[in-house]
Amino acid sequence: MKVLALNPGSTSTKVALFEDGTEVWSETQRYDADVIGKFSSIPEQEGFRLEEIRKCLAVHETALAEIDAVVGRGGLLRPIESGTYEVNDKMLSDVRTCKWGAHASNLGAPLAIRLAREGGCGKAYIVDPVVVDELGPLARYSGIPEIERRSIFHALNQKTVARQTAEGLGKPYEECCLIIAHMGGGISVGAHDHGRVVDVNNALDGDGPFSPERAGSLPAGGLVRLAFSGKYTLPELLKMITGKGGLVAHLGTNDLREVQRRMAEGDEKAKLLFEALAYQVSKEIGACSAVLAGKVDAVVLTGGLAYSEEFVGLIRGRISFIAPVKVFPGEDEMKALADGAFRVLKGEEAAQQYD
Repeated sequence: MKVLALNPGSTSTKVALFEDGTEVWSETQRYDADVIGKFSSIPEQEGFRLEEIRKCLAVHETALAEIDAVVGRGGLLRPIESGTYEVNDKMLSDVRTCKWGAHASNLGAPLAIRLAREGGCGKAYIVDPVVVDELGPLARYSGIPEIERRSIFHALNQKTVARQTAEGLGKPYEECCLIIAHMGGGISVGAHDHGRVVDVNNALDGDGPFSPERAGSLPAGGLVRLAFSGKYTLPELLKMITGKGGLVAHLGTNDLREVQRRMAEGDEKAKLLFEALAYQVSKEIGACSAVLAGKVDAVVLTGGLAYSEEFVGLIRGRISFIAPVKVFPGEDEMKALADGAFRVLKGEEAAQQYD
């Protein structure tokens, strides 16, 4: 069986072909900012990106008629449970109108269904979008009734790594209690309780550790006073929280390798921020261990920051008492997308419906 996987980003689209779970080829199409800038909205890019994907398929001599299913990165939808979802009209309406928010990943479902129909298979899916929501009722409360805690996290990579970890432990994911820290431009730390992420920080613009680009949890009073200081507009404040927060705000870079280079040259501020970042991730892992009542099979560190042995070492030194620590550097979202489609094609799980 062959599955075509698509992952649209802000200025790129990743395209990959998988056969029986193994990658045959992959390519990242990158677009100049001025080309993307010609479109007034993300939905308007659909036709352009579709044509670019067709060119990619031609280069790799891949006929759509050979494809058994097309799977796209899930976009900003209403909160849904984990799983592989069939692309349907309701989903297409929500992402094309950006009902729940605008992001390039909203193009994943429309591109997948158009290519699936063009090839004749008609099977189009998305897998574990960032809005996967399996929070327990206690995890939703904040101290203000008007503000509910939301589940927005790196669900695709967390779920994939969770399954890999469970396989290594020799038991199904649904029988494991895991803590998984995805550490990239944003950081999400999830408590996985028998196959469900029952608590996780909002990694987009909410809480948790600060990250290379995000502010994470902030002193509420200080944030309110900053908002009413008259110094910043609403868009500027939101950018300070997501995009220009964290390491970018303190050090002017979102690259942990650059931070380590400065540390090697004796930059004490860089060293303190590096250690503070590891400290906050460790603290969030500790909080998740309380959610799981200390019954944890493994703590998993994944994402781009996990490539740094020094950074991983700082975290390991604080949390190894909780459970064995597993490290899966980076992320393989394309394979995660394809695996979700293959599970449905093989009958290992049923495709869910978005309604």
